[in-house]
Amino acid sequence: MDERAALRLLSERLPAAGDDAAIVDDLAITTDMLHERTDFPDGTTPYTAGWRAVGASLSDVAAMGARAQGAVAAYGAPAFDGEDLLAFVDGATDVCAAVGAEYVGGDLDNHDEFTVATTAFGRVDDPVYRSDAHPDEAICVTGALGRTAAALRQFEAGDTERGNDLFRFTPRVAAGVALADDATAMMDVSDGLARSLHQLAEASGVGVDIAWGDIPVAAAADDVARDAADRRELAAFVGEDFELLLTLPADRVAPASRALSVPLSVFGEVREAADGVTADGDPLADRGFTHSAE
Repeated sequence: MDERAALRLLSERLPAAGDDAAIVDDLAITTDMLHERTDFPDGTTPYTAGWRAVGASLSDVAAMGARAQGAVAAYGAPAFDGEDLLAFVDGATDVCAAVGAEYVGGDLDNHDEFTVATTAFGRVDDPVYRSDAHPDEAICVTGALGRTAAALRQFEAGDTERGNDLFRFTPRVAAGVALADDATAMMDVSDGLARSLHQLAEASGVGVDIAWGDIPVAAAADDVARDAADRRELAAFVGEDFELLLTLPADRVAPASRALSVPLSVFGEVREAADGVTADGDPLADRGFTHSAE
């Protein structure tokens, strides 16, 4: 059973399961788990690990349109190295500060593999779910895609300094808050653009069609792409870019874009469910990041 099948099973017991964060009254709360084998390539610094692990949960808060308030982390490692532990906390503290939140502690445990479980929380009056997109709305994304894929290439090439720099993304909390009044559906791009489009379409009961040529690609991905096909792979199928994927009524795209300090790109349109999930009219593969060591 893969992660999505497990979520479908759990949704039978937990109807709210499957969105980016749970909503309890006006509290948005989310939790994530990251492992050394699947999430932290060789050369990832403890500072980057702290930043990225906590940032992933803050991104989920952003996807609900919530104002991030704080985060905690459970840190498991075979042994505790004081310098590494403090660097991790510094990274976690700094990513929280970058979005106006506070890192407030967590837990420690011995574990045979470096593993981090993070929880972030924030406040929201009117959360944005991934389940209310409608046909004819615009499909948009913040920023640019392929940054994490570029980071992985840099780690593989031995340029760990550049890899760590690219791995430290800024969660789109401010953008999520600014978009909340206009977005009809929103989620973060953690499992890759293609898979996220399938997830949003399934949750909303709609189809989508995107244009390959309109997808914003990060300059860092252009720097490492081998050819046009590889560029597309880096942008759409690797994942963990943590940008916001959203749908907007066509007449709200321009006002929403003006309210942001980051780029907002329209790259597709919501269609009827029967049309499926397509790119330039052809079926779009449902694949992306998976939490597996394979």
